[in-house]
Amino acid sequence: MTSQADPFARKFVTVARILRARGNKGEVAAELLTDFPEHLKEQPELFLTANSGVPQKTAVQSFWMDRNHPGQCVFHFAGVSSISAAEKLRGQQVQIPWGQRAELPSGTYFVTDLIDCSVFELPVTTGSVASSPCLAARTPSLLGQVRDVYFPGEGQPGTPLLALDTPQGELLVPLAEDICKKIDLFARRIEVLLPEGLRDL
Repeated sequence: MTSQADPFARKFVTVARILRARGNKGEVAAELLTDFPEHLKEQPELFLTANSGVPQKTAVQSFWMDRNHPGQCVFHFAGVSSISAAEKLRGQQVQIPWGQRAELPSGTYFVTDLIDCSVFELPVTTGSVASSPCLAARTPSLLGQVRDVYFPGEGQPGTPLLALDTPQGELLVPLAEDICKKIDLFARRIEVLLPEGLRDL
């Protein structure tokens, strides 16, 4: 059961966007917006949302990957049995409830979970200064809010970057364990320890 205080309650995540009718029996071609398309094979029902409206639960008759068009898939929804009916779904979002998303390995996160999180900077405590009662009393200060997540180019090694909106402008913070010390998605809060010079990059 999900608590009413849960920020993810009653939320949906978009996993595909319908592009056009495909075939003559009501199938539709869709652009995949998930890294876990195999998870969709396990869903007997999905939600269709048009123009930011209310998601409508819809039974799935069949689903498969489109081998001729990488990054696309094909849905056949119950009650859609003609080209004209399929065309009415063009542009709609295919969604699943937040709680039905694929499980991620520990230490990895969905980008949508990180967006809009508040980021707090932890005070630096080094050497003998760390024992100062005044310094110990310092609390994390609000640094900014996550606006986007940038990834290295395809085939390029590297660490994803959190793009923060701060009063001084954009700040890029590596999504690394030694920098992002605590990520609390429920509280929508990330605590970071910035290395010296990061602000100047």
